[in-house]
Amino acid sequence: MAARSIHQWFADYGVSHQNPTNKAVHWVCVPVIYFCVVGFLWSIPTPEVAPLTGRHVWAMLGVALVSIFYMRLSLGIMIGMAIWSILCLFVCRYVELHATWPLWAICVALFVAAWIGQFIGHKIEGKKPSFLHDVQFLIIGPAWLMGFIYRKLGIPY
Repeated sequence: MAARSIHQWFADYGVSHQNPTNKAVHWVCVPVIYFCVVGFLWSIPTPEVAPLTGRHVWAMLGVALVSIFYMRLSLGIMIGMAIWSILCLFVCRYVELHATWPLWAICVALFVAAWIGQFIGHKIEGKKPSFLHDVQFLIIGPAWLMGFIYRKLGIPY
């Protein structure tokens, strides 16, 4: 079986994302969920002596692995998602230093709220979330949004 191209992934993902309300929900919830996953990885206790990355080795490793997945599909999408991932890492650091609550607690609240939003969006859409068919769609969702941005800006991928 041949590997799917980024365009095939996006087309398959788009099948259950046609309703304008569901799309709007995804524009908010998917980036929040992505950020929360980075935040959860950032929050894993790690000894200060971890090489290169300090105590946030799990967040850096997660971002690196996701970047490899995207690079296999599209260098352009990988670059955009790497920029988004780096922004998420900076926000994690900022929240860790300045928020009243711990980052992991903030991420739990946002993660739960975002998934509730996602399921409401799919209820409105009348179609099940794509990841129920293939778990890789959990990684495709953020890239699908990035692809939309690229198309609007005329950036090839």
